[in-house]
Amino acid sequence: MTKQSPGKVTNIKKYRRPLNLNIGMIIFAVIFIYILVCVAMYFKQTPIAPYVVQEGFLSTNKVYTGIALRNEVVVTAQDSGHVNYFAREGERVAVGNLVYTVDETGRLVEYLNDDATGENTLSERELSELKSEIVNFEHGFNPHNFASTYDFKFSVQGTVLRLANHALIDSIRDINKNTDLTDLVNFHKASHSGIVEYWVDGYEELTPDMINASHFNNPEYKRTQMLNNQLLVEGDKVYKVCTDEEWSLVFPIEEQKGQELLEEEYIKVRFLKNQDEAWGQVSLHHGTDGTYLELSFTNSMITFARDRYLDVELILNESTGLKIPNSSVAEREFFLVPEEYITQSGSTKTYGVLRETVLENGELSTEYIETSIYSKKDGEYYLNTMSLRTGDRIIKPETSETYTISKKATLIGVYNMNKGYADFRQIEILYQNDEYSIVKSNTQYGLNVYDLIVLDAASVDPDQFVYE
Repeated sequence: MTKQSPGKVTNIKKYRRPLNLNIGMIIFAVIFIYILVCVAMYFKQTPIAPYVVQEGFLSTNKVYTGIALRNEVVVTAQDSGHVNYFAREGERVAVGNLVYTVDETGRLVEYLNDDATGENTLSERELSELKSEIVNFEHGFNPHNFASTYDFKFSVQGTVLRLANHALIDSIRDINKNTDLTDLVNFHKASHSGIVEYWVDGYEELTPDMINASHFNNPEYKRTQMLNNQLLVEGDKVYKVCTDEEWSLVFPIEEQKGQELLEEEYIKVRFLKNQDEAWGQVSLHHGTDGTYLELSFTNSMITFARDRYLDVELILNESTGLKIPNSSVAEREFFLVPEEYITQSGSTKTYGVLRETVLENGELSTEYIETSIYSKKDGEYYLNTMSLRTGDRIIKPETSETYTISKKATLIGVYNMNKGYADFRQIEILYQNDEYSIVKSNTQYGLNVYDLIVLDAASVDPDQFVYE
């Protein structure tokens, strides 16, 4: 054993082991690189978004604001005093029905408030009427027309008081027995039958020929609401009656559009206030400042008797079918082949053609080429261009006749994703706007409801595999 001399430094070198590559490391490296490539490709490619086909409708509608014109008879007060209404607003009164009373001294109010008359409560029907009035205002409220809030306030106040007074109509019989009181209270009955209303705006005698632009943009327009216990002077307007169920709606329109609608005679409209629909008879009026369209109705007058201005949507063209986004619509080119050259495989039950081919020895032969059929028109089938080429000669089954493929045509369709790849399906567009199309459903080569299609047709290639 050799001793190391004191103070002598010995260099110790580390032995490097050789790199031993084995099949496991190689496989691991290949898999790792493959995963990195797949991740990079995933983030690089545009995701394919699906769209579920649903039934729907589109319409080329336009909203107009019109003035409601009715046969309105305004009744003026025959005496002075405090008015109390007993006929419900918006309901029909007959000639001779009690509408209102005029209390010259205010003693009627004291009598109605007397404890002897008992407690007045509203019935379920009356409460429902009041709730309906509130809901209608809420749905039709326009923040740009805040003045309508005050009309609503007065209307509710009047409705509440009228409903309460209506519950006390039986007390009128007691009043009639009190000679002293009846000398000071005047009872007024309806002189016309119709729908009673307790508001006026000065447009009661307006006719279609009198309407101009100022009626639609009048900052001085004022609607006056009549209220219970209001002090009237003889000659003041006290109420009005809409005597006829026929009424009309008038609004400005472009001359050309008006002439087009005039040819229709009747058009369908939707009232935005309650979404009710009705048919109106069309007529045109030419004023000094433009053309005005009048729609005449024979019903629903009572529904809108409290409205002077109404927003309506003209339902001109309405198409129903399968609703798809326009981004899903694509065009694709196909070969046109006469139907007598299409054959069916006996084993696979698929469709295809018999293509003429040349063997290596120069002899002519045929091969069966399976191809999908995308449409049929005028005795010709639309075949996929990926399985056939321009110039291919195909043979008519059981004959020696041939046809050279060259004719092409374009189809409009979408890419169906039901089978996991971009399968082109022809569509027949019934109507289209800027965002959606309505296509015919249940066609032989088209779409069905709940089919899954590619949302953006430009994001895929024909027959490309897609993933949800």
